[in-house]
Amino acid sequence: MPLTKGLVIREQTIGENDRLVTLLTADYGLVRAFVRGAKQTKSHLASSTSLFAYSQFSLFRGRDAFIVNSASPIEVFFDLRNDIEHLALAQYFAQIAYEFAAEERPEEEMLSVMLNALHLLCKGEKDFRIIKSAVEFRLMSLGGYMPNLLACADCGTYESDIMYFDTLGGCIYCENCGNSSYVLCPRNVITAIRYICLTEPKKIFSFTLGDESLNILSSLSEKYLLVRLQKKLPTLEFYKSVSSDKPIM
Repeated sequence: MPLTKGLVIREQTIGENDRLVTLLTADYGLVRAFVRGAKQTKSHLASSTSLFAYSQFSLFRGRDAFIVNSASPIEVFFDLRNDIEHLALAQYFAQIAYEFAAEERPEEEMLSVMLNALHLLCKGEKDFRIIKSAVEFRLMSLGGYMPNLLACADCGTYESDIMYFDTLGGCIYCENCGNSSYVLCPRNVITAIRYICLTEPKKIFSFTLGDESLNILSSLSEKYLLVRLQKKLPTLEFYKSVSSDKPIM
């Protein structure tokens, strides 16, 4: 395998000195690789193979897995470690990427979304609900779970003042076709979801909503993700346990 750029989204200590990392790469999707001696104090690979390090890797295929031959850090997102809430949300994003990324298939767009999300978390200037919902919906879409947002699933109405989102069916309904078993959404929430899922990756965080609508979006994106995965996510539970519930506006 030639040189590739990747973000470390998982790490595991193997023995006393080695590390097993999972990389999200633009060229090859998910890649698991051993880093020999990474835990040693003087290891030149320590920082470039740590969690959330974005680095250029030289890999070769060993008998059982890839081996990191060399790695040069591009961005280590050190500021994430200055705030437990920022770090917890980043860990949640990493788990989502792990769930939806493919192995041995290019994941350039997913990597771009992750890198932009981590940059925004480090800056701390964007409402966390916007970052979280955008990552959830976009990574699900890239993983094959984009909801059907074209129009009402029953009558074909493009939009109405009130819409309904069916988290189980992954589709929307207009105000005349929806019912109480679906999530009621103002039109601007559906517009935001369409924007997140369909606009170019670098722009998915560039939208605004009022506080009430943003709460609906945040709750909906999380619910839709959990329905798709059908399992608990420890990183999400941890993030909720440390969240200040004081979004940046």
